[in-house]
Amino acid sequence: MVPDTAPASETRVDHEVMVAVDSDQLIIADVSRDGAWLKMPTAEAATMEDWR
Repeated sequence: MVPDTAPASETRVDHEVMVAVDSDQLIIADVSRDGAWLKMPTAEAATMEDWR
C-alpha cells in the first residue's frame, strides 16, 4: 500500500469508512477511495474502552 501524500487542502471530506473482522484480522477501509485500507491482527487492535 502506498501512503497518500496529498496536502490536506486537496483531500476530500466526503469519505465513507467501514470496519470488518475477517477471521482474526481487523480491516478498516475508506470505501470512497481505491486502495485506502489497512489490516491488522485483532489481538493488536485497540478496544472501545482504549479509544475513550
